[in-house]
Amino acid sequence: MRLIPAQVSLEKIRAIYCGDQVEIGRNCRKAVEKAHEIIRAAALGDAPIYGVNTGFGKLASVRIASRDTEKLQRNLILSHAAGVGTPLATNLVRLVMALKMMSLGRGASGVRWAVIVQIEAILNKGVIPVIPSQGSVGASGDLAPLAHMAATMIGEGQAQYKGETLVSGEALRRAGLAPITLGPKEGLALINGTQVSTALALAGLFDIWDLALSSLVTGAMSTEAAMGSSAPFRPEIHALRGQPGQIDAARCLRELQDGSAIRESHRAGDERVQDPYCIRCQPQVLGAALDVLRQAANVLEIEANAVTDNPLVLPDGSIVSGGNFHAEPVGFAADQIAMAASEIGAIAQRRISLLVDPSLSFGLPAFLSPNPGLNSGMMIAEVTSAALMSENKALSNPRVVDSTPTSANQEDHVSMACHGARRLGEMAGNLAGIIGIEGLTAAQGIELRAPLKTSPALAQKLKQVREVSTMLSDDRLMAPEIAAVVTLVKQGGLLPDHPPQLKETSHV
Repeated sequence: MRLIPAQVSLEKIRAIYCGDQVEIGRNCRKAVEKAHEIIRAAALGDAPIYGVNTGFGKLASVRIASRDTEKLQRNLILSHAAGVGTPLATNLVRLVMALKMMSLGRGASGVRWAVIVQIEAILNKGVIPVIPSQGSVGASGDLAPLAHMAATMIGEGQAQYKGETLVSGEALRRAGLAPITLGPKEGLALINGTQVSTALALAGLFDIWDLALSSLVTGAMSTEAAMGSSAPFRPEIHALRGQPGQIDAARCLRELQDGSAIRESHRAGDERVQDPYCIRCQPQVLGAALDVLRQAANVLEIEANAVTDNPLVLPDGSIVSGGNFHAEPVGFAADQIAMAASEIGAIAQRRISLLVDPSLSFGLPAFLSPNPGLNSGMMIAEVTSAALMSENKALSNPRVVDSTPTSANQEDHVSMACHGARRLGEMAGNLAGIIGIEGLTAAQGIELRAPLKTSPALAQKLKQVREVSTMLSDDRLMAPEIAAVVTLVKQGGLLPDHPPQLKETSHV
C-alpha cells in the first residue's frame, strides 16, 4: 500500500493495522529534502534552534557545538528509551511506525529522506522494535515509547525478527539492514509526536466499532428472545429526532428482525404496553455511541495524517517551536471511545439480566434453564457480564483531565492520552465478553420460543453461535463455551450483513 502523506484514509490505516505492507509515496521526497537542507544549515549556524543545536526540555538553554550534533541525537534516543511494561503488540508497533513515516513525509520535520526509508525498510522486512507500553504522558510527544522505536533504527535496544527477540543491531543484520546514524534534529523528530497514543486509540476505535455493530445483532436477538416490540424501531420515530447514529441503529435492528415469526406472534393480544429501556431504547443508546465513535474517528484520522513533532520547518523556511506534540485531541477522543464502550456494554448487560429474570422475560424459565432449580442455567454467566460491565464503568472515567507537571515543570500540562488510549484494549476485551454472553443468552431464549422461529438474518447468526455452543439443557462447564462465543464475536462472526459505516453518511 502506497501512503501519500496527509491523504491516508481511515480505511487504509485500518488495513495497515491488519497487516498490509506499506510504502511511502515518492512524490513527497522533494519537500522532505528541502526541509532537511534548512535544518542542516541551521545546525551549522550561530542562532539557537531548539533541538538542533540546543539541549532538550528544561535544558533548552544549553548550546551544543555542531561537532556534537550526532552525539546529541544519539544520546537523546538512549536517555529517553526509558519505558516499562508489557511490549506493544506487533500490529500496534507496525501502525506506530507507519504513522511516524507518514508524519515525517509531510516535509516539515527536517529529517533526511534516508530516515523515512529506514522506517519503511524495517516495517517491510519484518523487524519489530520492542516498545514497552508504559512511560508516556502524552505531551512533548510519546517520548519513551517512540525512543524505543528509534533505538532499533540506530541498532540499540531490542527488536523481534522471525519470532526471536534480539539485540536490535542483530535483528537489522539478519534482515539485511544496517543501523542509521542520526543527523541534526532527527532523533527529536522521531520521538516527538503522538503516534503511539494515536495508534493505540485507533486500535481501540476499530475493535470497539466492530463490537458496537455486533451488539446490534445480539440486541436484536435479545429483543426476539424477550418477545419485545419492534414498534420503537420504526423509521418515522428516528427521523423526527434526526440523529444519524440513531437512524442507522434503528434501520439495522429492523433489517435484522425482518421476517420474524416470533415478532409477528405477539403483535396482537400482548398485555405489555412498553418494553424496558434496554430493549426499547436500543437505537437511542447504541446510535449515540455510534455517533461518538464517528466523532472520535474523524479526530484520529486527522491526527494520523498530522505533523506532530517540534520544532517544525514552515513553508516560508522558518524553524518554529510550537506544541503539536501535545496529544490533547487524542486524549479527548480516547475518553469518548471509552465512554461509548462502557455504555454499549451497560445496555447489553441489562438485556442479559432481563432474559434470565422470569419476572421480566415474558414466559422464559428462570436463568434460561429448561429445568431450573436442579440446574442454574445462565445464572453466573449473567453475573460475569455484570462484573465486566462494572470494570468498564471504572475504566471509562476520563484520563485527559488528569494532568501532572513533568520535566522540572517545563512540561507543566500533559494529556495522558497514551494510557487513556491503551486502556481501550482492555475495555474492548471486556465488552467482547459481555457481547459474547448476550449472544449465548439470546440464542438460548430464542430456541426456548420454539416452535416459533426468528428472522432469516438472526437465524443465520443463531446458527453461528450454535456451531461453537449447543443449546443448554442440563448444566455443564460454561467457561469454554463463553470463550468460544467471545472468540466468535472478536472474529466478526456476529457482525450484521449490512452494518452502519464508521465514516458517517448523510441522512438529510
